[in-house]
Amino acid sequence: EAGSSIDKVVKVKVFLADMAYFAEMNEEYAQWFTHKPARSCVAVRTLPLNVDVEMEAIALP
Repeated sequence: EAGSSIDKVVKVKVFLADMAYFAEMNEEYAQWFTHKPARSCVAVRTLPLNVDVEMEAIALP
């Protein structure tokens, strides 16, 4: 445990294997991040383990 929480996330970078997943990801994202941290979303050719979505988050302590 790093002493933070999802409410303290200030930036999220989303990687999508296919931008066709954007709308579905956006709906799910809105349920988790109600405070709307800064976000970027990029399409990538492949992700590790052939997953469709990867997220990288920065949170305050």
